Amino acid sequence: MTQTRAPLPQGLDEFLAAAGWSGATIEPLLGDASFRRYFRLHKEGRSAMLMDAPPPNEDPTPFLRAASWLDANAMRAPRIMAQDAPRGLVLLEDFGHQRMRDHLDEHPADEMTVYRGAIDALVRLHDLPPGPFLNYSLAEYLREVRLFLEWYCTARGIYVDAPAFVAAWEEALAPLLGRQRPGVTVLRDYHAENIMLLGSLEDQGLLDFQDALVGHRAYDLVSLLQDARRDVPHAVEAAMLAHYLRETGADPELFLADYARLGAQRNVKIVGIFVRLWRRDGKARYLDLIPRVWAQMERDLRHPALAPVAAWFDANIPADLRSAMGGSFEA
Repeated sequence: MTQTRAPLPQGLDEFLAAAGWSGATIEPLLGDASFRRYFRLHKEGRSAMLMDAPPPNEDPTPFLRAASWLDANAMRAPRIMAQDAPRGLVLLEDFGHQRMRDHLDEHPADEMTVYRGAIDALVRLHDLPPGPFLNYSLAEYLREVRLFLEWYCTARGIYVDAPAFVAAWEEALAPLLGRQRPGVTVLRDYHAENIMLLGSLEDQGLLDFQDALVGHRAYDLVSLLQDARRDVPHAVEAAMLAHYLRETGADPELFLADYARLGAQRNVKIVGIFVRLWRRDGKARYLDLIPRVWAQMERDLRHPALAPVAAWFDANIPADLRSAMGGSFEA
């Protein structure tokens, strides 16, 4: 799907001329949840992707750093063809049109094969030494879960015990902190809309990894298998977790407990982010995704590892909102 009109980035003609793409046809693409924009370029039978990440709201430097590291380590990130970081312009290899999400919508029978390819990519990533990224610290985990208080609870107009919320998360997350050292590269937004199929079901390309950190092995599995944007059948989730455990030899009990911890943490964060996208940025379409995310969060909270957080939800979030999986918002 393309936008009918989109102003072109400033300085684009000069940038494309220097990159050898002067005179290319420019096709604006539907944006995402950030301030970044994307365009597909066509010239003489070739195509490329243009990222517009304009300052001060965006900075392409983290994307460029992560893409270079992934490429140097044989992970399938798009090649950087040209860049002008101060202007926020990056010309990228075009991975085509076939997102994992779109393929599975049309061919649900391929789910096991496609998801196994995505898990195998994580196995390869986790075999590497961690990349040159900051650590996924307890402070960052707590900053993220506070988004639930700041945006969801505020939008609901409900009074909650904020100090107890943070304390519950500190208690729940403490056991996994030692198990994420020395850590692995965590892409942080690894899901079916950020994975491209490049000619076969197992040949997959990575997108949207500019927020990479060094953290726990379970995080990107949560991102993939507890997808905020599509329903992943429980049978697929269970099979992929079992496949990962077989391939890596991770301790099943400890790993699945940490998977639940990070599942709850990520889903709580996403609820807050989706409300923020509505209230701050006027993107009401993200409200429709909250029931799925809320349901996944409730399932994670049933794990004994989340007992302190589950108790906080029981004491602070009204039952009618929880039974409605977060309730409905007036957009």
